[in-house]
Amino acid sequence: MKIQAGSSRPFPESEGSVGRGVSDAGVFSLMLPDDAATQALGARLARVVRPGLSVWLSGDLGAGKTTLARGLLRELGYTGRVKSPTYTLVELYSFSRFNLYHFDFYRFVDPDEWQEAGLREYFNDTSLCLVEWPEKGGELLPKPDVRVCLEIFDAGRGARVQGLTEAGIRCIAHLPRL
Repeated sequence: MKIQAGSSRPFPESEGSVGRGVSDAGVFSLMLPDDAATQALGARLARVVRPGLSVWLSGDLGAGKTTLARGLLRELGYTGRVKSPTYTLVELYSFSRFNLYHFDFYRFVDPDEWQEAGLREYFNDTSLCLVEWPEKGGELLPKPDVRVCLEIFDAGRGARVQGLTEAGIRCIAHLPRL
């Protein structure tokens, strides 16, 4: 196990971007040595998530949240520019079977902005929602099905992907096989 500098939390070491698998608690962890590996994890997630799920992306500035979202969107077939919706709050990506909403709550000052913006309607059975900086959304934000925590290490990034609902756990169970 590797301990991040300034942290008491262990993180599993692995070769390149090969993970250790899913634990009994529905957690999949792996090291991501570069942006390409972070995008590859996003592509893997794209193969297991489906409309109706909410995926939270957590981590410090520069940890790779938007890079992971870019990999997911590319795997789904989106070829346009993928940018962080920091200033627009939400970016819509329309696919033939569903809409993907990419949120970034970094600039949220007051969780009441959630109500005022009418964002709850985006979280439904026909949409897939990716949420950066979910902690700024407050208690009004629907609970996630999957949480991806990205951490910065000397040798790259670490990712911990956790299924938090029955549907999320089923998704995460397939990640090691992809």
